[in-house]
Amino acid sequence: MARLISPKDTFTENPLDELTGLAESAGTHVVAGVLQRREKPDPKTYLGKGKIAELRSLVEMHSADVVIFDNDLSPGQTRNIEKEVGTKVIDRTELILDIFASNARTHEARLAVELAQLEYSLPRLKRLWTHLSRQSMGVGMRGPGEKQLEVDRRLALRRIHELKMDLQKVERRKEREVAGRRDYLKVSLVGYTNAGKSTLMNTLTAADVEAVDKLFATLDTRTRRWNLPSWGPVLLSDTVGFIRDLPHRLVASFRATLEESRQADLLLHICDASNPSVLDQISAVYKVLHDLEIDEKQTVLVVNKIDAPGAEERLQVVQNRYPHSIAISAKSGKGLAELTSHVSSMLSEDFVTVSLKLPLSDGRTQAWLTKVGDVLSKQYNDDHLEVHVRLPARHAGRLAREGHDLHVLSGALPKPQPEQSWQERLPTAGKVFNGGIERALESPDEEVA
Repeated sequence: MARLISPKDTFTENPLDELTGLAESAGTHVVAGVLQRREKPDPKTYLGKGKIAELRSLVEMHSADVVIFDNDLSPGQTRNIEKEVGTKVIDRTELILDIFASNARTHEARLAVELAQLEYSLPRLKRLWTHLSRQSMGVGMRGPGEKQLEVDRRLALRRIHELKMDLQKVERRKEREVAGRRDYLKVSLVGYTNAGKSTLMNTLTAADVEAVDKLFATLDTRTRRWNLPSWGPVLLSDTVGFIRDLPHRLVASFRATLEESRQADLLLHICDASNPSVLDQISAVYKVLHDLEIDEKQTVLVVNKIDAPGAEERLQVVQNRYPHSIAISAKSGKGLAELTSHVSSMLSEDFVTVSLKLPLSDGRTQAWLTKVGDVLSKQYNDDHLEVHVRLPARHAGRLAREGHDLHVLSGALPKPQPEQSWQERLPTAGKVFNGGIERALESPDEEVA
């Protein structure tokens, strides 16, 4: 393994620890690592001549099959390094794509991974093939034809177009699925990979989602009903984990998968108190949320694994920077009561209490009110039913738009908004708790107040 780091970079752990975890998730056995501090990468071989020579000697000593860089390499740099060290070279993006490919289970995830892999491989086709002679063309097979490389590139471009069309269909279907859940409030789990999101979901919902100590074990969004005490059901979604320098191709390809987070009423940002780089990971997740344009959603920072060795000291550092964070242990259940209470409180901020008159025969609306709100009282009259109900403001706004006889007792109805597709619907208001995106993007080595 190899990595080039800036002289200004500071680390609280071995800079190659995360790359080691990624490599092990991909099924490789790590034998050695090389670091170099350098202002700018060498344009030809990324590392300097001395480090390339050291890397070559390590490859020969351990009979290594592959060299993995924790940086993104250009196609030319990859070819040059392979010539120097005498073995296959892959960069960080290619490694992450390989892990995603091995963990993809659903049709949607496979489409997204294949698209990202093809877009990554397109400028690198030249080093993948050796049959680059020209094909014979024309009547009588006269003259040079098209290079095999050009044929391969055209086929790859055609496949990329097909995958994008398929993913657009998936996105439209996902939009309909999310729209079908509009009666429920939605909470989405986001966070760094292996922070414990799936374990927390299993604990809260008995979802039986696979939860293993492995990077990117979850690629597909799973949604389950979460019954909040003294509240009622909300929908809880577990999403793909984020990572530092997440390849942009993956972010674009997994847009449909991340739709649950884009449409969520509340985000639970799970971080790992047992990781020495927890502050770096929190900042990395907020940066990805910013790239996805969902950083303005209401967010609760949840510090998980507080009972792990060494977590107590790091928990204090996190809470100093993010004083509104909530400390839990998804495995033991510690802190979950405070979490559920806090979630209920935040979801209640956008509620109104209304008095509604309904025809006695309108059983459908009565059942819907019971499902989406808290019915406080019912009074039957000769020709109508008067209901006092507490429910989300957007549902009360829907009743008003449908022309029901509605009186607001507390709170306020939302202002009418034009209907938009999810692609057009960007966050324009909301709150970011625990310091916010601006604070999260500050340097991780900033002195904690």
